[in-house]
Amino acid sequence: YISALMMIAPCLEQGLEIHLEGELISQPYIRMTLGLMEKWGVHGQWNGATIRIAPQPYQRIPFRVESDWSAASYWYEIRALAPENAPIELLGLEENSLQGDARCKALFETFSLPQDFRYDFTNEPDLTQTFAVTCCLLDIPFRFTGLQSLRIKETDRITALQTELRKLGYHIEIENNTTLQWTGKRCEPDPHPVIATYEDHRMAMAFAPVCLKTKAIRIAHPEVVSKSYPNYWRDLVSAGFIITEET
Repeated sequence: YISALMMIAPCLEQGLEIHLEGELISQPYIRMTLGLMEKWGVHGQWNGATIRIAPQPYQRIPFRVESDWSAASYWYEIRALAPENAPIELLGLEENSLQGDARCKALFETFSLPQDFRYDFTNEPDLTQTFAVTCCLLDIPFRFTGLQSLRIKETDRITALQTELRKLGYHIEIENNTTLQWTGKRCEPDPHPVIATYEDHRMAMAFAPVCLKTKAIRIAHPEVVSKSYPNYWRDLVSAGFIITEET
């Protein structure tokens, strides 16, 4: 909502002043919006809890749209779960990206350390499902905080993760609706688990790589990936995954 207001602000007769109240989450998205608007000649100011954008014209410029770092995170997950350190080439991503989820590259590098994984996902909430699934499959206990926005995404992602990981035998704890924790505690897995996706593209894409550790996994309503990565299943097939459709 904030980005939408920012983008129309320079077209308004008096511009716009936005006052942010309460705890500000997902700040990289605001910085990315300001940064991209700058590329089109629109200058804004962000001081504390106030964003000011004066009336001014957008400039027409040639522009190459960067690939999606959120989508790339699933390929980092695949690489982490693969039995061998398979090389993966991801095209169109920038090292100094404005996307907050570019943080996934550095975070996955920490998986070489044999210790608990603790991280505050306030600024990168869309990476939570990727890392929760990866940590469980690699037997890495974790504690993820800053998840307050996950309750109001495409689904209640906190409860969805707890429910679906339980099907795989992982007992996930929820604290204060903002924290997910796995201490290594296991439970009895479903003999033939089917992962529910809750009309959420990220549930499907985060759980699909589970097959690298379990030989196979069933994903309900796989069409949900069309929201952000419609070629996801096709790309998995091109990478050697075997995907069949059940009726």
